[in-house]
Amino acid sequence: MLVVGLGGTIAMTGAGGVVPTLSAQQLVDAVPRLADFDLDVGSFRSKPGAALTLEDLTQLYELATASGADGVVITQGTDTIEETAYVLDLLHTAAWPIVVTGAMRNPTLPGADGPANLLAAVTVAASPAARGLGCLVVLADEIHAAARVRKTHSMHLATFASPNGGPLGYLVEGEPRIVNRPAYRYTLPSAPSPRSVRVGLYTATLGDDGALLRTMAEQVDGLVIAGFGVGHVPESWVDCLSETATRIPVVLASRTGAGWVGTHTYGYPGSEQDLLERGLIPADHLDPYKARLLLHLLLATTTVRAQIRAEMSAAAAPGPGRPTRST
Repeated sequence: MLVVGLGGTIAMTGAGGVVPTLSAQQLVDAVPRLADFDLDVGSFRSKPGAALTLEDLTQLYELATASGADGVVITQGTDTIEETAYVLDLLHTAAWPIVVTGAMRNPTLPGADGPANLLAAVTVAASPAARGLGCLVVLADEIHAAARVRKTHSMHLATFASPNGGPLGYLVEGEPRIVNRPAYRYTLPSAPSPRSVRVGLYTATLGDDGALLRTMAEQVDGLVIAGFGVGHVPESWVDCLSETATRIPVVLASRTGAGWVGTHTYGYPGSEQDLLERGLIPADHLDPYKARLLLHLLLATTTVRAQIRAEMSAAAAPGPGRPTRST
């Protein structure tokens, strides 16, 4: 098994403001029970989670696949785990698991959670039960699917949750128990190219006249709208979104962080039904952050608008019996 360090709170020390200093090997050496596992350990980056990039992730995935490991554990900052894990999940087509973990309390604090989270992540990655589940997020003895998980609190130790479906499982007396296996898992149709893509995310807020929205829409290759409720925006936005959807893919998500985008409940100008009739693509259960990443990677895969729409639909609402692309 391969353990790769990217930095983050789990690796931070210092006085007057911690920074990433500890290597992946140091993190592993601090957990004696990890000596029971056959591990290859290496540090790939030493950054806070907020500083990671899509290029970091694609290079990391190439490293992981080239290693020939039967499981990979990644330690990183929790700020972006819900996004980095989803990118890795979209890229990952093999059966061996990728498990991402981190810490909310740095190693200099009492009750630091990093060692327990790292042990749990390695335990999950080594378990046959994790095969075929893609990329998982493991913290606080909970096992989450990358496509569902969200960080829900800025400081709480049990910050990660999966609002649409719940955790896939738990660590029980040190053993992984999967209790909620997804019916499907979506992966990208092909590897994305390194070409430059810019995808904007614009959130609906009370009283916004849409002037800044128009400015953003003119400068991006794709756009995600985080709408009110089930997918609503101010009426003043409608003309801009209607015109923008004729030029670039525009995805409609909900800013609430849980639930689904509607399709046929409301019919007034700026409602979800009105916007979908104007060409916007529903994100279904995908939150705005995940919808943005998926759209970005699809735009790096193909420029065919119809294919992008079809893939967004497949990822968000694949329908009964749609098989995963994983092998």
